[in-house]
Amino acid sequence: MHELGRLSAEDFKQVPKLPLVVVLDNIRSMHNVGSVFRTADAFRVAKLVLCGYTPQPPHRDIHKTALGATDTVAWEYAATTLAAAQALQAEGYLLLAVEQTTEAVPLTSYRWDGQRPLALILGNEVEGVSDEVLALCQQAVEIPQEGTKHSLNISVAAGIVLYHLFGCTRG
Repeated sequence: MHELGRLSAEDFKQVPKLPLVVVLDNIRSMHNVGSVFRTADAFRVAKLVLCGYTPQPPHRDIHKTALGATDTVAWEYAATTLAAAQALQAEGYLLLAVEQTTEAVPLTSYRWDGQRPLALILGNEVEGVSDEVLALCQQAVEIPQEGTKHSLNISVAAGIVLYHLFGCTRG
């Protein structure tokens, strides 16, 4: 792996991370959870917060898509997304929901310099981010789409948004 410029799991744990936490709001699919772990590893996300009935490692279906990222990405569990969001807000995190709302801004126009810590909240596959959590968020972003479907799988949405945020910090 070193010949490809990739970090070992031990090295990954030591390198600086983005001041970015990904909050999963009652995600049903273990494959989605594993995929988000893997994407979080790719972009050096500080940690994941798995909320409510979101599946937690260890589980073979999570590991199947995470491909070892559950061993590199820090994570914790919160009984409710509301409690997790309130705690992150109290720690100074800006709460950013990925959700289609009347106030949401297109992801393409959203900028983050990586200075203020950010908590990215991704909602349930059917219901989205809960209304009580959405009310706490300072901002919502949506991924512009022009097809007949107006939603994306959560793991796909996570990849798109995390790539954008990572790019914002690179100038």
